[in-house]
Amino acid sequence: MKLREFVWPAAGWRRAASYMHHRLARIDGTPYAIASGFACGAAVSFTPFVGLHFIIASLIAWIVRGNIFTSVIGTAVGNPWTFPFIWAATYNLGINILGWEATDDIMIRMGEMFSRFTIVDLVSDPFMALGPFFETIFLPMLLGGIIIGCSLWLVFYWPIFKLVSQYKINRLKRRQKKKKASIINE
Repeated sequence: MKLREFVWPAAGWRRAASYMHHRLARIDGTPYAIASGFACGAAVSFTPFVGLHFIIASLIAWIVRGNIFTSVIGTAVGNPWTFPFIWAATYNLGINILGWEATDDIMIRMGEMFSRFTIVDLVSDPFMALGPFFETIFLPMLLGGIIIGCSLWLVFYWPIFKLVSQYKINRLKRRQKKKKASIINE
């Protein structure tokens, strides 16, 4: 049962999305800071720097004066279910921009590349061992990831900005209405 709830929320996706909307909108900060922070995290999840997404997203959010906490939340866009699609899309876009010819599936190519060297090779001469990986896989993924990430920054920023703005306006109106009602009742 717990495994099922890990993949499919018990209350359903609509309820889970509604809950996340309320949680995100209640975070302290301006709508700009919340939305730009989340968008930074989502955009960074399209880069091949797996394992550094939190740090890079936080740094970029800090630079653009976004919310660092929401940038960390935004990195959840890149997850075990989405990474294969993200990697394939960024790699294919990168090789198309570089004018290279697509040969194989990226996962097959990465497996072949990493099977060519041992840990001893990696420790003794990391640049020699990882050089082909950086040239043929990492560079196209980085280029494609930056382009897709920048585009998706806008895709995530605007809806979240509008949702958070509207939520905060409605919350303020409810509080003012409640305050008026309590003054009248006194």
